Amino acid sequence: MRIGLLPLGRPTFDVPFAEEKLAAMLARLDATGNDIVGPRHLLMDAAANVAALETMRAESPDLVLLLQVTFTDAAFVAEVTAALEAPLAIWAPREPRAGGRLRLNAFCGLNLASHALASRGELFSWLYADPDAAGLSSDLDTLLSGARVVRPLEGVATEAEPLPAPILDGLRVARIGPAPDGFDTCRYDSAEVARRFGTHVEELELAELFDTARAEEVAPVAELREQTAAELDCLDDVDQTELDRSLRLKLALDTIRERRDIDAFAIRCWPETFTEYGGAVCGPASMLGEARVPCACEADVWGALTQMALQRVADAPVFLVDLVDVDPEDDTAVVWHCGQAPLSMAAGGARATIHTNRRMPLLYEFPLRPGRVTFLRLSQARGTPKLVIGAGEMLERASAFTGTSGVLRFDAPADRVLERVIDSGLEHHMALVYGDHRAALSRLAASLDMPLIDLVDA
Repeated sequence: MRIGLLPLGRPTFDVPFAEEKLAAMLARLDATGNDIVGPRHLLMDAAANVAALETMRAESPDLVLLLQVTFTDAAFVAEVTAALEAPLAIWAPREPRAGGRLRLNAFCGLNLASHALASRGELFSWLYADPDAAGLSSDLDTLLSGARVVRPLEGVATEAEPLPAPILDGLRVARIGPAPDGFDTCRYDSAEVARRFGTHVEELELAELFDTARAEEVAPVAELREQTAAELDCLDDVDQTELDRSLRLKLALDTIRERRDIDAFAIRCWPETFTEYGGAVCGPASMLGEARVPCACEADVWGALTQMALQRVADAPVFLVDLVDVDPEDDTAVVWHCGQAPLSMAAGGARATIHTNRRMPLLYEFPLRPGRVTFLRLSQARGTPKLVIGAGEMLERASAFTGTSGVLRFDAPADRVLERVIDSGLEHHMALVYGDHRAALSRLAASLDMPLIDLVDA
């Protein structure tokens, strides 16, 4: 076979480590005996992507293999499928759960790509495995043969009795700034949201958030800092000017909420909060989540709706997570976000920290406490609104990565859950809450007249 390579990376991740992974992946591919063509270095900017795509057109490969070496958005993946006729495969490597930063976050890139491709009706083959994994040769041969292709999963109608009252009717979500480019997972239509859920989306600019934050009075900022110091260790260790800006974002969100009668937020949390304003909104999102005012990352309106629905069903704070690793051998998975889980989810104490890529506070850091957990996503996967649910047991494990994260064991084998996530085309954000609420969520699906996908269904 002639296999065309497209190795993707992003410079905000650990580039030397990514280059090590890429070298190992290339060595395993060379050992297959196939004709490997295309760039053998990380593509990390638009110009490199365009040049690589032109090269790929000229090579006429039998298979295009996208190496998802680090997280990237899905914009280039969509360009590849539009420009090339050859079938597509994606290989994303695992990374060690070493307690440090997410050095690659490659699974999240695979997750975004699978959603974008599913939304376009594109089939592809995929593999999530470390290049040094036992048994990789067989898995790699299967991948390159096209036998690991997605099997579209659409969901089924539930026979549960509907909930007695609407869950989202009359709520107001403030979307502050647009979703990042290439995040198909965060797309929404305000008219559809109003029709389907009875929820109004107020579309605001980041400038309103930043200007409101800068205008906050000194005394309330000092009071909030004192409250935060009582909850978090190491608050004095972070940059105090950047901490002040971050705390002002919390007060600004409170002000906007009161001014505009807002129930939840969907915020373009990067890069402008760092590059233009100079402080993280992750810590404020944790504070508001604890106060039951959900804040979805990356302007994910449907993510905010998901949080509100799960919060109301469970009557408890919720956490919008990324699924960042699945280990079939250990039969566990890791859910994570930068540092914004509600403090009541902490196992023991919590500490103040900085964003691992952007190096600014305020973020919360702690492992999630053990116990039963339920997942929900109001999903637009494959172009059909549906409910996706799951459940498992959060384990008493050390933090797999910095920020707020937890190691869990799903109520189904990890490899099966992984397959259902990719086959469904699920978005990369799911809401998590403690307790077992699957029965009530089945009733929610009936209330919303949506098909249901259960990630842990037998």
